[in-house]
Amino acid sequence: MTNINAGDTALVLISAALVCLMTPGLAFFYGGLVRKKNVLTIMMQNFISMGIVTFIWVFGGFSLAFSGDIGGIIGNFKYFVLNGVGMTPNPSYGPTIPFLAFFVYQEMFAVITPALITGAFADRVNFKSYLKILALWSLFVYVPVTHWIWGGGFLAKLGVIDFAGGIVVHVTAGVAALVSVIYVGKRKILSEESTAPHNIAYVALGTGLLWFGWFGFNGGSALAANGVAAIAFANTDIAGSVAMIMWLLISWAHEKKPSMIGALTGAVAGLATVTPCAGYIEPWSAVIVGLLSAIVCYAAVQLREKFDLDDALDVWGVHGVGGILGSILVGVFASKSVNGINGLIYGNAHQFYVQLIGVGIVASYTCVITFIIFKIVDLVDPVRVNEKIEIEGLDKGILGEVAYDFDLK
Repeated sequence: MTNINAGDTALVLISAALVCLMTPGLAFFYGGLVRKKNVLTIMMQNFISMGIVTFIWVFGGFSLAFSGDIGGIIGNFKYFVLNGVGMTPNPSYGPTIPFLAFFVYQEMFAVITPALITGAFADRVNFKSYLKILALWSLFVYVPVTHWIWGGGFLAKLGVIDFAGGIVVHVTAGVAALVSVIYVGKRKILSEESTAPHNIAYVALGTGLLWFGWFGFNGGSALAANGVAAIAFANTDIAGSVAMIMWLLISWAHEKKPSMIGALTGAVAGLATVTPCAGYIEPWSAVIVGLLSAIVCYAAVQLREKFDLDDALDVWGVHGVGGILGSILVGVFASKSVNGINGLIYGNAHQFYVQLIGVGIVASYTCVITFIIFKIVDLVDPVRVNEKIEIEGLDKGILGEVAYDFDLK
């Protein structure tokens, strides 16, 4: 253990805790956005990912993502049940930190990624079916894509870069969200019902927790307490802040009034978009990334509404489009002075083309496999709840619990 650096280890462990906090943060963010009759259900869908995915990660998921390489597609079971994952560093995954620290850090990414999808099909998916989708999607989408890019798979060999999960996390979750919306269909909304967020204070709390956790999400991906970690921290804050202001201004001009939800959504869009770029670009580029994320993601949300797609909490428009945009922009703005790789503006057009290929392959694969998973699960247990439960609310109809009971003595 002589190679272990205390500062690097502390950064990664603290970052893992920060990313862990993002899942409860997401639960509050989504919980505030849905109608009050479905608050507990969507929060439960988020929290349960912490248990299910951790189990998968220990019993083969981590090993398939990060051990060996079979044809550039998948790993092997070398690290099954954390065999060989201990206090000694693995030179390929953080040469100055315990391999176990890398495991737990990556585990938190695996947990939050499928949870992101839940915002798209909010208010209408059976919890029992969701558990099956969660497990299958983690195994057959998240694990292989992680191997392709971060585990030495064929996209890594091609030269695709993704600092903290623009492709691995946001593109996969965003594309899966779009597929799920098309497959499940629109929500049943009664004429007297409003789909407005039921608790904007929850949304604000969730955004704060997400933003706080995002410093670990991006900064910790340096796997060392060094300059790259520092620049990733700075870029994360800059892009999120700029996007928040830009989205607010755009929505203000469009809707003729300032919107708290708009500002918070803009911040999340900026944070998602800068994720693949954070440790590769200079801070001035993060300003442009933030501006573009607000403009492009806002346009995506408007386009989604025009096509009448019921992505309840705009997972596709914010995370999917943001992840795609950021994963392409890193091929534009990457600077060798930051992390050894130049992008298009520094004369390396190849990196730009490689990023386009990587995004296209992952988006296509995710689209097909997600549809197959939904179809298979639907044959076993209906993915969508029946109309009675949907109208009554999933909290009462499935969980038998309610978030607010003002008549309780």
